[in-house]
Amino acid sequence: MKNNPDIIKQKIINGETSLGIEFGSTRIKTVLIDNRFETIASGSYEWENRLENGYWTYHLEEIINGLQEAYSGMKQQVERNYRITIQKIGSIGISAMMHGYMAFDNKGDLLVPFRTWRNATTSVAANKLTDQFQFNIPERWSIAHLYQAILDEEEHLPRVDYITTLAGFIHWLLSGNKAIGIGDASGMFPIDESTQDYNESMVKQFDVLIANQSYPWKLKDILPTVYLSGEQAGELTEVGTKVLDKSENLEPGIPLCPPEGDAGTGMVATNSVRKRTGNVSVGTSVFAMIVLEKELSTVHPEIDLVTTPSGSPVGMVHANNCSSDINAWIGLFREFYEAMGQKVETNELFTVMLNKALEADPDGGGLLSYGYFSGENITGFEEGRPLFVRSPESNFNLANFMRINLFTAFGALKIGMDILTKEENVEIDSILAHGGLFKTPVVGQKIVAAAMKTPVSVMATAGEGGAWGIAILASYMMNKDQKESLGYFLDKKVFTGVEVKEMYPDRLDVKGFETFIERYKEGLVIERAAIDNLVESERD
Repeated sequence: MKNNPDIIKQKIINGETSLGIEFGSTRIKTVLIDNRFETIASGSYEWENRLENGYWTYHLEEIINGLQEAYSGMKQQVERNYRITIQKIGSIGISAMMHGYMAFDNKGDLLVPFRTWRNATTSVAANKLTDQFQFNIPERWSIAHLYQAILDEEEHLPRVDYITTLAGFIHWLLSGNKAIGIGDASGMFPIDESTQDYNESMVKQFDVLIANQSYPWKLKDILPTVYLSGEQAGELTEVGTKVLDKSENLEPGIPLCPPEGDAGTGMVATNSVRKRTGNVSVGTSVFAMIVLEKELSTVHPEIDLVTTPSGSPVGMVHANNCSSDINAWIGLFREFYEAMGQKVETNELFTVMLNKALEADPDGGGLLSYGYFSGENITGFEEGRPLFVRSPESNFNLANFMRINLFTAFGALKIGMDILTKEENVEIDSILAHGGLFKTPVVGQKIVAAAMKTPVSVMATAGEGGAWGIAILASYMMNKDQKESLGYFLDKKVFTGVEVKEMYPDRLDVKGFETFIERYKEGLVIERAAIDNLVESERD
C-alpha cells in the first residue's frame, strides 16, 4: 500500500529518500524513491548520439545540460505534487551506459570527445589484448579504446591523467571522487574475483606491453578506484550541488553510492544478482546477464565476463543493435498516419504495431531483416547497414513484417546465448526482462522466451529501469543491516509482494525462431555486401 501524500512530503523534508540518475542511450532519467522503494517523482531529458569524425559521441555540454534538465523535471514534479522544494536527499546514485572512453588531463579537461560503447573502431586493439590476457576484451571496453589510441599514436595520450566511464565522470563531477562501482569497472578492465579489484597480473602485462611508449603514467594511476555495492563512494560537494541543481536549493554533503553501469542497474531492477539468475535488458542495444556458478571453459569473443554490483562473476552477451530499427519503422508508419490527417499517441501506435506480430507466421513468413545501425560485435561487423530483405515467395504482410523486426532485434543475442547454454552448459533458473518494449504486454515476452528457450518473467517494475535500479543501490548503501548482502536486501525488502508475470516459451514460437535464426545466419553475407558497397555518410 502506497504512503499518503502527507507522509511522502515529510519523507522528502527529512531526506528519507534516494535519487537515481541514469544516462541511457536515448534518455537521461532521474527517479526519486522513498525508503519503501516507491517512486515519488521522476524527470527526463531526451537525447541522441551523434556520429562525428568517425566516432559515436555525445557532446559534453549536452551531458551536463541533460543532467540538469532531468533533475529539474523531477524537482518540479515534487514542487507541483507536494508544494515543497527539495533541499535534502538521503543518498544519490549515478548510472550510465557502460564502457566507452572519457580521457581527462590533470586540469580535468576532456582530451577527446566522449567515445561511447557503440563505436566498433577498436577491433585491432581488442583482439591483441584478448590474445595477450587470454581473456575476452570486447571492442566496447575502455581498455580497448585506450590501447587502440596507443596503436594509432594519438597525440593526447601523454597528457592523460584519468580515464573513466560516463557514470564515473558524472560521479567525479558531483563528488570530486574518482570512483567506480565494480560492475562498471568490469567493463573497463578485467576484474579479479578474489581481490574484487582490477586483475593485477593483467595490469602489469599492459604496462609491459606499452613500456616502449614512455608515457608518464602507469595504467593503475589513471583508472578510477573500485568500490562494491553498499560502500559509500563520496559526498555531494558544494560544486556538485551547483552542477546538479541550477536553482541551488540542494544542500551538499549527500552520500553517493558507487557509480554503476546500466548492466548492473538492470540486474538490480530485475532482482537478478544471485547465481543462476539472469536478465535481459532491451533498448538501443540488448544484453543478457547471467550470474555464473563457475568459470567458462574457454575464451569466447561473444561473451563478456563482468560482475554484479557486489562482485559476482557474470556472463554478458551484448549486442550493439536492438530497438533502433523498430523505432525507425514505427516512425515511418506514424508519418503515413499523420499524412492521412490522423493523430495517434505514441504508446497506442507501439501497442497496435507490436501486437500485429502475434498474428504472424511462426517464422515470420520467410522475411529477413538486420537492424544494424552500427557495427555488431557478435556477428563480426565493424559498421552497420539496416536492411529488410524478402524473396518473391515470402509471405509479405504487416504481421510478418513486425514479427521479423522483433525477431532480428534478438538475432545477435540468440547467437551469443546459444554459446552459453549449448557449449558451456550454463544453467539458468530464471530470466527477468526489462526495458520499454515490455510496457506492451505479452508480445515482447513471447519473442524473448522463444529466443532464449527458457521462461521469461516481467515484473510490475519493468518499466522503471536503470534509474530506479541505481536509486535502489543508493538506498541499499544507507538502509542495509550490517553485513546484509545485496541479494538478501533485494529479496526480503525491495521485491516482496512485487507482481511477476512469467511466460513459458511456446513450442511453435521456438520452432519459428529457430527457422528464422538459420535464415539470419545465412543472410549475413547480404549485410556484408551492403557494408562493402553502400558508403556510410557522416551526419551532422
